[in-house]
Amino acid sequence: MNIKTRLTVAACVSAAMLLCPLTADAGVIIHGTRVIYPAERQEVIVRLENKGTRPALVQTWLDDGDRYSTAATAKAPLSASPPIFRIEPHQQQALRLRYSGEPLPADRESLFWLNVLEVPPSAAKGEDNNQIELAFRTRLRVFVRPQALPYPVASAASRLQWKLVAHQRGYALQATNPTPYHVSLASVELLSAAKRFAKAPNQSANDSLLLPAGDVKRFALPLLRECPPAPTRVEFTSVSDFGARVRHSAALPACTGQPS
Repeated sequence: MNIKTRLTVAACVSAAMLLCPLTADAGVIIHGTRVIYPAERQEVIVRLENKGTRPALVQTWLDDGDRYSTAATAKAPLSASPPIFRIEPHQQQALRLRYSGEPLPADRESLFWLNVLEVPPSAAKGEDNNQIELAFRTRLRVFVRPQALPYPVASAASRLQWKLVAHQRGYALQATNPTPYHVSLASVELLSAAKRFAKAPNQSANDSLLLPAGDVKRFALPLLRECPPAPTRVEFTSVSDFGARVRHSAALPACTGQPS
C-alpha cells in the first residue's frame, strides 16, 4: 500500500471500528503548545518526537481554520517541510514552517493551524491483522505576529475588558479583546458574595478558549439568573506563548440590561 493510499485509509477507519478490535497508541508528540511565527522570520522550527516503540508515518499541513480540511484542500500562507516523513522510535524530526509573504494584517496577529497526522505502520507478519490502528491528528495554533505591535504580548491578557450583560434568561460575562494579540484562556470564573460561577472550557490545553484580536465573546455562567450583588470580580487564567498558565483578576462594573 503506497503512502497516499495509507493516509486516505487512515482517515476513514471509523466506519469499521465495530467490526474489529481497536489499537490506539499515539506516539508522536509536538514540543510546545503553540507556535509563534514572527512575520519577519524566514522560517520557524517545530520539533516532533516519536515517543512510541514503532516507526510512524507523519503528514503535516497548515490551514486557515477549517478543521475538516486535508493536505490537498487546506489554504494558508504557510507551508510545512517536509510534508510527509517517517520518524523512528525515540527519534526527533525538525519541521520547518515557512511564510509565503502573502499580505497579512500588520496591526494584529493572524491565526493559522498546524496539522500533524500520525499513521501507524502496517502490521508485521505474525501480528494480529484483525486489528484496526487509528491515525491521530493533532492541530496546533500558529500565531503570525507582526513586528511593530505597540506593546508586549505579556500585557495583553490584563488589557481584556470584562462586564456582566443580560444573556437569555440570566447573565453572562462578556469579554472584549481590544489588543492586537490573540488571547488564549484556560478558565473563567465570576466571584460574588463568596460564590463562584465557573465557565471552564472542556477542551484540551491545546484548544483552550480563544479571544481573537478585536473580538468580543460571551461566557454563559450556569445558575446565574440574577445580577449578583457588588462587589463582583472575574478571575481568569490565560495561556502564555510558552504554555504557562497565568492568573488574572479584574473588578466588574454593574450589570448591563435585563434578561428576557
